[in-house]
Amino acid sequence: MKYFVIAGEASGDMHGANLIKQLRQKDASAVVVGWGGDQLAAQQVNVLKHIQELAFMGFAEVLQNIFTILRNFKICKKQIKTFDPDVLLLIDYPGFNLRMAEWAKKNNYKVAYYISPTVWAWKENRIEKIKKYVDRMICILPFEKAFYQKWAYEADYVGHPTVELVAEALLTENTLPYQNVIALLPGSRKQEIDKMLPIMLQAAAPYDKHTIIIAQAPNLSVDVYTPYLNDSKVILLQHQTYSILKIAAIAIVTSGTATLETALFGVPQLVCYIANPISYAIAKKLVKVKYISLVNLILDKSAVVELIQSDVTIENIQKEMDLLLNNTHRKSALEADYVQLRAKLQQGNASEKAAGIVYQLAFQKDAI
Repeated sequence: MKYFVIAGEASGDMHGANLIKQLRQKDASAVVVGWGGDQLAAQQVNVLKHIQELAFMGFAEVLQNIFTILRNFKICKKQIKTFDPDVLLLIDYPGFNLRMAEWAKKNNYKVAYYISPTVWAWKENRIEKIKKYVDRMICILPFEKAFYQKWAYEADYVGHPTVELVAEALLTENTLPYQNVIALLPGSRKQEIDKMLPIMLQAAAPYDKHTIIIAQAPNLSVDVYTPYLNDSKVILLQHQTYSILKIAAIAIVTSGTATLETALFGVPQLVCYIANPISYAIAKKLVKVKYISLVNLILDKSAVVELIQSDVTIENIQKEMDLLLNNTHRKSALEADYVQLRAKLQQGNASEKAAGIVYQLAFQKDAI
């Protein structure tokens, strides 16, 4: 069978790669092309456009790049028509992928969507499009299936694929020689690095008994980080985020999948986020969730501290760092929350289950 995949960000590239790996176990003759990154390419996916060209985040940033985005739609549609896949597999990246789902369905392609858009957070009216244009919605957060059921749509919940990745990493031997590590995870987009990394480094600098390690996003070059590497004691490591988290005492994390990964490794964390002021002002009016981190969203409580916008100060970061490093009660409470989090997310092999749904759809005669 032929599959066209669209992953527009680093996390989608990672989870997509693991899905394709499992898909090839079920469909040995699978031909896969599409948009993604190095991890999808490593699974013999013919990557026609790389995620480095695609990650536009925030309302203001999208407007600034609107002509590039519109051009990408035209390019992608043409590539799909040329390839003529049995299934279009969309992974996260909702601003682009929901529009592609509508076009694809109208052009008689089967559509599978892996990692649901956050319709439960804002723009619920997108559910009507999902019901019309997505054959199988594959969810990775435990509350999403029930949310879709309220709208008379039967989504699939497979568990979170990060659980298996972390469990596998925990079984491997630690190869990093560092101790007392403060891990900095400033995001996977250049604009996040530019906003978050300088203040993270300033906050961590006085902790001279600790080793400061930055987890370099796999989709970004060293050049993105170089302007901020003025302290020789700061270490930058690429493709070793999980190895870093295995030995970290605490972590300062930009909101995203990294908050969940940090929790699954049992690392006490502080979540910090600074958005474009215009994007943040718009989001504040539209978004209906109480938290920005996946940990707090899934647990529906303030398990990890979140600092947002003007609250992201050196003083506030250091105050929480001191508590995470020295307050036994704080660490014990967070550890108990992390145990509850794992229990909610563990449903077996999420990537294998998702691959089975995509494979089933490829052979389903009446999906159109």
